Amino acid sequence: MDIVKELHKTGGFLNLDLLAKQVVEGYISGMHKSPFHGFSAEFAEHKIYNTGESTRHIDWKLFAKTDKLYTRKYEEETNLRCHLILDNSASMHYPAMRDQDLNSLNKIGFSVLASACLMEILKRQRDAVGMSIYSDEFEFYSPERSSERHHHMLLHKLDQVLKTGKIKKSTDTYTYLHQIAEKLKRRSLIFLFTDMFQADTEELELFEALRHLKYNRHEVILFHVIDEKRELNFDFENTPRRFTDVETGLEVDLYSDNIRENYKNAVEKYMAELKLQCAKYRIKYVVADINKNFDKILTSYLLEKQKFG
Repeated sequence: MDIVKELHKTGGFLNLDLLAKQVVEGYISGMHKSPFHGFSAEFAEHKIYNTGESTRHIDWKLFAKTDKLYTRKYEEETNLRCHLILDNSASMHYPAMRDQDLNSLNKIGFSVLASACLMEILKRQRDAVGMSIYSDEFEFYSPERSSERHHHMLLHKLDQVLKTGKIKKSTDTYTYLHQIAEKLKRRSLIFLFTDMFQADTEELELFEALRHLKYNRHEVILFHVIDEKRELNFDFENTPRRFTDVETGLEVDLYSDNIRENYKNAVEKYMAELKLQCAKYRIKYVVADINKNFDKILTSYLLEKQKFG
């Protein structure tokens, strides 16, 4: 995650605005090599301002030079609405994030920065964004807006999520997804960041809630946030260790080598079933490894944006 290393000197716990801008700038700069070379977050040309038009896009710097009014004409004018949903339960705060160290993002840290990156690219496209955050309670909800003030308010909320670092217990994800679905009246792109930790008995309820999110023709992208090294590959030293369920508090002592193969098979089977169920409900399923960069997140947005219409 080179971008995080480069910006470690910015000071503070996490300068989300600066980090997000740097990530998006780096991503867009490489887009001429990608299928999205036609995508533009900048204006294409100027046109003469006509009396009665909105003054929102007048280029005042150009006016100062030419004494004539011109507006920026953008290549892509859309009214996309996007809603970000963050799971802030206890398991999302794994692994422990060393204070002031941006090179050790945990699952909630990765999700927060990924959300800030999506917000930055949506801002550049003048699209509206809203946000919901839940844990063992419905912590926060804000409807979709596109103003600068709204953007900074959401960034501040994301920053609070990181700095607070509350210890939460288990959460009934499906309960809050139903509540969020009831609030979303207009068709939107919905991005859900969660590690999908829930009891086996809750799986049916969870997918019923995800199907509820599809109501009103919403498009849903589920980012399955995971630490592949630890949570998928079970990459721990083979010494006596005590493993603790961060949501239930249950503990077990074991040697990692003794269960690694069976554990990996079980997790891979679970993830394959998640992917199958998402396909069944026409939900885009994306594995988001916290040890990798944010390209997969932003590419998923662009792919869904192209289909959204």
